[in-house]
Amino acid sequence: MNIQLFSKKNTNPSIWSGGLTYEYMIYPKTANYADRDFVFRISSATIEQTPSEFTKFKGYYRYLVMLDNGLDVEVNKEKKVYEKYEIMEFHSDDDVTSFTKGIDFNWMVSEKISHHKLEIANSNQNCNADVVILFSLHATAISINEKAHHLEPYDLLVIENPKKENVMLHFSNECLFGILDF
Repeated sequence: MNIQLFSKKNTNPSIWSGGLTYEYMIYPKTANYADRDFVFRISSATIEQTPSEFTKFKGYYRYLVMLDNGLDVEVNKEKKVYEKYEIMEFHSDDDVTSFTKGIDFNWMVSEKISHHKLEIANSNQNCNADVVILFSLHATAISINEKAHHLEPYDLLVIENPKKENVMLHFSNECLFGILDF
């Protein structure tokens, strides 16, 4: 089992058409965002212009969560409203226009991966997924198989679990909790 902590303060921004994006992790490490050859990518972005068009990625499924307020969007010409921390799921080649400024969490997963999910969790979790992600919404103490980790707001903890061992998680606060199986 490999546990990696990606701190928000150590991410570097890149420019996208609507603001800045901060990449936490791209998997595998040899993948390149511009080549669209990754299995998954985790990032956070600022939406600084309205309206703004979300970048399209053919062949990817996407989870997006607003971290600081709600989200008014149009997806394939259909208006939708999401509350703060409500999970928006869509295909990355959908036409998405945001009419809200703010900060978001993004998880893009290749459509070749059949089993993945994201939820808000605030209690104990047990799982044996190939990859487990925990994104802290607040300062959070996380215990993984009884080993303590401390996350600041918007830090990311990723557990790579190729042997599919049972992972027991306990958190002191709400987190985005994602699992992925290859």
